[in-house]
Amino acid sequence: MKRREFLRTTALGIAGTSLVTVFNSHVFAQDSFPDVVWVENGQPKNLLQTAFKEIGGIHRFISKGDIVVVKPNMSWDKSPEYAATTNPELLSELVKMCLNAGAKEVKVFDRTCNNPQRCYKNTQLEEVASAAGANVTQIRKNRFKDKAIPNGEMIKEWPIYEDYLEADKVINLPIAKHHSLSRVTLGMKNLMGVMGGQRGSIHSGFSKKIVDIGSELMPTLTIIDAYRILTRSGPQGGSLDDVKLTKTLIMSPCMVTADCTALNLFDLNLEQVGHLNEAVRRGLNKYDLNNLQIRKLSLS
Repeated sequence: MKRREFLRTTALGIAGTSLVTVFNSHVFAQDSFPDVVWVENGQPKNLLQTAFKEIGGIHRFISKGDIVVVKPNMSWDKSPEYAATTNPELLSELVKMCLNAGAKEVKVFDRTCNNPQRCYKNTQLEEVASAAGANVTQIRKNRFKDKAIPNGEMIKEWPIYEDYLEADKVINLPIAKHHSLSRVTLGMKNLMGVMGGQRGSIHSGFSKKIVDIGSELMPTLTIIDAYRILTRSGPQGGSLDDVKLTKTLIMSPCMVTADCTALNLFDLNLEQVGHLNEAVRRGLNKYDLNNLQIRKLSLS
């Protein structure tokens, strides 16, 4: 479904003086929640707070005493304005919300593509997450553990970062951006940051291999940072001409649903993105993509 079709099928203007305009036409029962929330036209902190409110609150996902992993994209030695890595303000607020919800510890890490010290520093993610109370560490090679993939079609085992596997809850926090191989990098692609081994070998037969591994790594919640998106030259970027300010956030308990919804940011459909099409073929989406319960909000 193209972005223009998405907007047309979910749009329903409601008159009034409220700062929040509701666009979707679904009516939810008092004790039910939408499958996915799309919030736009706000700052990262406000987008996150609004999305959690609409999806049932952070306590729906985080309980007192939880060890929580928040997995941002810290892979590139780029400052935030280049939209190659997760927005620092968004990560900071999410860490604070998890701790305020009673999390015992919030861990933040990523297996970077560029030099890890430079990535952690220049993305500003290490600084803001640490200041918010997270335990930010660089990846240690001795902490990968072989994970069986019984339903894998091409991969039956892969080393995964132990801290990810042992967490009580995982929140996947990718930035939405173009990717030269996979068309886009969103939630599932972001999980390559907890994979060990020779990751380059995944690129051959990518659609099947990333879904093989990702099927065993499903996070508790996926929050797609689309405050800025990289529209070309991904995944690393490097030119501000390739960056689009969209001021948007997408949230869903289903990573595949969040990723499929985010395709609208790039005017792509499911058939154009091989790994997501493969994930849906295998039934990894929790919700019916043809009948999604979407709550769409604008903060202006």
